[in-house]
Amino acid sequence: MNVTEPVQTSAAGTFPPYPWVWLTVTALVVALDWYSKQWVSTALELYRPQEVFSWLNITLAHNYGAAFSFLSSAGGWQRWFFIILSSVVSLVLLIWLLRLPRNEWLTGLGLALVLGGAIGNLVDRVQLGYVVDFVDVHYSGWHFPAFNVADSAITCGVILLLLDAFIMSRKARQSS
Repeated sequence: MNVTEPVQTSAAGTFPPYPWVWLTVTALVVALDWYSKQWVSTALELYRPQEVFSWLNITLAHNYGAAFSFLSSAGGWQRWFFIILSSVVSLVLLIWLLRLPRNEWLTGLGLALVLGGAIGNLVDRVQLGYVVDFVDVHYSGWHFPAFNVADSAITCGVILLLLDAFIMSRKARQSS
């Protein structure tokens, strides 16, 4: 069987889906991220936590840096650096996603999630100059850095890509 041929699941259709399905997943992540950030930005005061559970707060925060607030106090140049970097990474991920063989569904889902998250945070950087974060997980006075829906999608997407790489590497070892 050719790697690019679809896997038949029934007479009614094929699986895995066409690239437009992955683009729909990407768009849903971007939309959910945008709506959640709009909601917390209008409903909460900056840096005023609202307890959800004893270990979870919703806290509006502005992140001028990257993951874990890396370079957040760098003086402003980091905004443009992260906009350019995010744009290039998003373009590469989009091209990869569009060229992906249809039978690589786990890779497609992982890429769609990472792309959606990257675009979600890119929109913030372009419009606001910072990324809106609001999920605050904490325990015994220790707080994990605040994050958002886009960050969660990126994390889940990377986990799926690593899982896919692990599965593919096992298959390659078993077949040789």
